[in-house]
Amino acid sequence: MTTHQSPPYAAQALSIKAAVLLSIPPLLWAGNAIVGRLVADVVPPMTLNLLRWVIAALLLAPFAMGLWKQRQAMVAAWPRLALLGLMGMGCYNSFQYLALKTSTPMNVTLVAASMPVWVLLIGRVFFAQRVSGKAWAGAALSLVGVLVVLLRGDLTQIGSVQLVAGDGWMILATWAWATYSWLLSSPTPAQAQLKGDWITYLMAQMLFGVLWSAAFTSVEWAWPMWQGDTLPTLVWGLPLAGALAYVAVGPALIAYRCWGAGIAIAGASAAGFFANLTPLFAAVLSTIILGEAPHGYHAVAFALIVGGIVVSNRKTKTKA
Repeated sequence: MTTHQSPPYAAQALSIKAAVLLSIPPLLWAGNAIVGRLVADVVPPMTLNLLRWVIAALLLAPFAMGLWKQRQAMVAAWPRLALLGLMGMGCYNSFQYLALKTSTPMNVTLVAASMPVWVLLIGRVFFAQRVSGKAWAGAALSLVGVLVVLLRGDLTQIGSVQLVAGDGWMILATWAWATYSWLLSSPTPAQAQLKGDWITYLMAQMLFGVLWSAAFTSVEWAWPMWQGDTLPTLVWGLPLAGALAYVAVGPALIAYRCWGAGIAIAGASAAGFFANLTPLFAAVLSTIILGEAPHGYHAVAFALIVGGIVVSNRKTKTKA
């Protein structure tokens, strides 16, 4: 694994263009959580994720002519591309949709708001990234915020905590996305060659992502048959069609493109802060669409998570 000379989330200047680009994905990802909750009873989570990426791949395919030109680089980079597809499109999205079966969009997005902290921790453990004392303090603060969500605001119940299944799935999802982020930021030579064309690079990841999603979906449908249980519910209709159109175009294609372009301008530090707009957007959308008003502990948790990220981010200033 690659050892980086500079710490993660190096601060860079933030332009208006970057701010706009980095504001779009959190809004779309918040909408993804809302839509995933709305259709939780009409489509299984793994199936929803597979359909999402199949549609996104079909929409992007006409513009991905560089795949053939970059075939040698793709062959050389296939192990890394397979991991990117597994973590970023297979595990992360599937686990998020699983989380929404039993948890709320606000809880899901608040747990996901600890993402920069998990990136920091995974970078230290698996990518030999040096982490300062301030960073560990920030990580602890943000994790307390996640704990507030998991305990529904009652810290006295920590000894008898019983996690909702969705909370656990979302924690796994954040780990998957944190690993995905590090795999992106430490490219192999062949992977770096593909990064020159964002459509080809994203399409190459999506191809593996579809394969992983198909494998997960196969298990999702085969497992009940093996156990003699009822098969998952799949209800075709306008609600599902509208949901698929949204999750394939918005949170997948548009959000991934804007996120990459915003990071290229402003750096990962700014992106880490913008990612934490997601629970705020989710709270507003949940109130408007689902009638799920936020609770006081959501505000406390969000403040703790953002506070932890602020503390962690201060360590990134490098000496001249």
